[in-house]
Amino acid sequence: MSDRLRRPPPAPPLLRLYLAPESTVPRRIDGAWWPRTFDLLTELPPLLSGLPRAWGQIVSVLVNGTGWAGVPGRMLVCNQVVRLRRTTTERTPSTIVLMAPAHGRRDLLVVPPAATEPAAESLMSAVGLTPEQGHFAS
Repeated sequence: MSDRLRRPPPAPPLLRLYLAPESTVPRRIDGAWWPRTFDLLTELPPLLSGLPRAWGQIVSVLVNGTGWAGVPGRMLVCNQVVRLRRTTTERTPSTIVLMAPAHGRRDLLVVPPAATEPAAESLMSAVGLTPEQGHFAS
């Protein structure tokens, strides 16, 4: 038997989610999400579990972009079946659309995983999000 101490498992990486402040004025983009990969099966569960409760239970997700890997028709996230779809509309930036019954739709800009911090800030500024307006959720 060894008396060596076991190292704790590594902490999961922080969710890079920027939320625009709540407002009564409708907006096109509700925030920005900066995933670490384009593997939706890996990235979606932490995103959905990190969303504000006020956004409701997400039941449908639409990703915009061709870079996503692993977009099955459905997946189980936090004991909830979530319907997944992909679109390749060219006239909008890469986004993810989250739908919750009775809570409506939320659109998040998707910052490419390989983006640098200055590039991420530039993308967010281009859609009207500034660090002074909101916050990164962890």
